[in-house]
Amino acid sequence: MALATAGGQIIAAAGPLGVHAHASELMPAVERMLADAGWPADSLTEVFVSTGPGSFTGLRIGVSVARTLSWAIGAKIVAVPTLECLACNALSLTPPPSNLAVILDAKGGRVFCGAFEFLDGRYVPTGDARMDVPQAFLARCPRPLAVLGEGIPNHRQAILDCGGAIVDSSLWAARAENVVRVGRRLAEAGQYTPGGDLLPCYVRRPDPEEKWERLHAKT
Repeated sequence: MALATAGGQIIAAAGPLGVHAHASELMPAVERMLADAGWPADSLTEVFVSTGPGSFTGLRIGVSVARTLSWAIGAKIVAVPTLECLACNALSLTPPPSNLAVILDAKGGRVFCGAFEFLDGRYVPTGDARMDVPQAFLARCPRPLAVLGEGIPNHRQAILDCGGAIVDSSLWAARAENVVRVGRRLAEAGQYTPGGDLLPCYVRRPDPEEKWERLHAKT
């Protein structure tokens, strides 16, 4: 979570909250950050929210808070693709890789994934975020290929077998400043989402739905 000026300068940033405390602590954390900066709540004009793919619970909470802020104080919402934010982590490499794959674990031997090309100083997605088995996804990516993301520990061998180069683990996790970076660019392009239309990008159905389908397919 981060607080930034209209020009994108980071004023304050906080690390991720604990998974089980997320729902109860996110709004108070926003209030504390605003208070520490001396900003009234209605000074927020835009909310950039990472919409997924990722943890279903985390996405629901983030989207709910963004909607609440929009309805309560009239802030405009920018839906920011999570994988694009993660791709920005590789901009700190010298030189930035020309081809980049971002993977997050999706359970069941699958990954949430996206491919990116370094172009004009930023990482441009070459397709939509999707769910796939890592071997099939990585085989389609151009080479040379760098890989980052918190799905690496569960799929390291598949990456190595496909000839991917794993970047340093310090670049695997999401960074709030990159949500600001991508969100600022989308806002400047006028890509806002009305609060009532904002939805998480789950990519796949929730676990209970998939389990129900498997159970009834067998019967």
